Amino acid sequence: MKTEKIPYKIYLEETEMPKSWYNLRADMQKKPAPLLNPANGKPMTAQELAGVFCDELIAQELDDTTPYFEIPEEIRDFYKMYRPSPLVRAYCLEEKLGTPAKIYYKFEGNNTSGSHKLNSAIAQAYYAKKQGLKGVTTETGAGQWGTALSMACSYFGLDCKVYMVKCSYEQKPFRREVMRTYGASVTPSPSMETEVGKKILLEHPDTTGSLGCAISEAVEKAVTSEGYRYVLGSVLNQVLLHQSVIGLETKAALDKYNIKPDIIIGCAGGGSNLGGLIAPFMGEKLRGEADYRIIAVEPASCPSFTRGVYAYDFCDTGMVCPLAKMYTLGSGFIPSANHAGGLRYHGMSSTLSELYHQGLMEATSVKQTDVFEAAEYFARVEGILPAPESSHAIRVAIDEALKCKETGEEKTIVFGLTGTGYFDMVAYEKFHEGKMSDYIPTDEELAAYRAKLPKVE
Repeated sequence: MKTEKIPYKIYLEETEMPKSWYNLRADMQKKPAPLLNPANGKPMTAQELAGVFCDELIAQELDDTTPYFEIPEEIRDFYKMYRPSPLVRAYCLEEKLGTPAKIYYKFEGNNTSGSHKLNSAIAQAYYAKKQGLKGVTTETGAGQWGTALSMACSYFGLDCKVYMVKCSYEQKPFRREVMRTYGASVTPSPSMETEVGKKILLEHPDTTGSLGCAISEAVEKAVTSEGYRYVLGSVLNQVLLHQSVIGLETKAALDKYNIKPDIIIGCAGGGSNLGGLIAPFMGEKLRGEADYRIIAVEPASCPSFTRGVYAYDFCDTGMVCPLAKMYTLGSGFIPSANHAGGLRYHGMSSTLSELYHQGLMEATSVKQTDVFEAAEYFARVEGILPAPESSHAIRVAIDEALKCKETGEEKTIVFGLTGTGYFDMVAYEKFHEGKMSDYIPTDEELAAYRAKLPKVE
């Protein structure tokens, strides 16, 4: 197997790094549905969004036609600290599985924040600094986005206020301390710091929190604090745009050795990693230039793609954000306290939701114990301890490789390894001690949340 001339790790030269982000929406004939103002049901305007987001990020958010946005030189210079990231041939995994499949993973964990989130965090901090703001507010689930944003804000001298999902705040104290090391303030959400947090705690005093709750608090803090804006680590079009560097680099590395993937797999929570990884490949698919099988993988405990509905819904639990048309479980849905904190969002990116609705990609959900079984196997074979979120993609990549073993097909599989799991040892401990649960919401539970979806004509 190692007689091939393809190296173990494919690195791009610094000069081969993308100089522009790719806007996937420009190649979509049917565009994602616009954000709606919940007060009047009309599409949100740039002026209405200006009190929440940075001006240039709003322009990126609303632009459905410009295919490429030039990456500012200051951001490219920052990227050079950890990009291009390697595309790795999983030779050892292939050998252990005994599969004819060729498996590659794009490794985004080789930076201090430990994940792909830094790709957008530095961009959003840059535009906030350029606008002359004092600081930004945000939410974080597993803590990887909060870590990345605190690092980016430290670089540009901005204040950073992070609302961290309560169960993750308690499960991942070291991730919390990294944020504090970079100067961020970190508050478990829901909290008594905001009016929406107080309301949620009054109704659900024992809640473990959710990304929807934390988003509500971060937005409220931003709009009530002079000189601050809110930034988000996933879901939004602007974030998928920044994360396209993942897919652009992946495609450039594959093209360098004339490799064409058959299957592309990414974990899916809000959509930042998946959308970034698949962007240029989906672009080719939309333009009719090539075809790929694209698979989104989500937790069975928070199955927005596979068991949600395609409808307009609030982006947050407190119902203070705009309405987005997406696959959703209902903004009031609070998932069980599983260990894939970054995948505990009730909805999905509007862009990815539209692509999924058109049948251009697949989705599957996996149980938590199956995910950690794959994570442990991968760590033992490939030598990287993966984040719980990334391990969803690993699980399905292994499953697809084993199908190739059964059929004898030599398919090429690419998946995103979005981060490392070195701050997730509580989760690994529970898995090893047999204390990890596989809670899956019932149809009745999901129906109750769907019944509360806003009525949009």
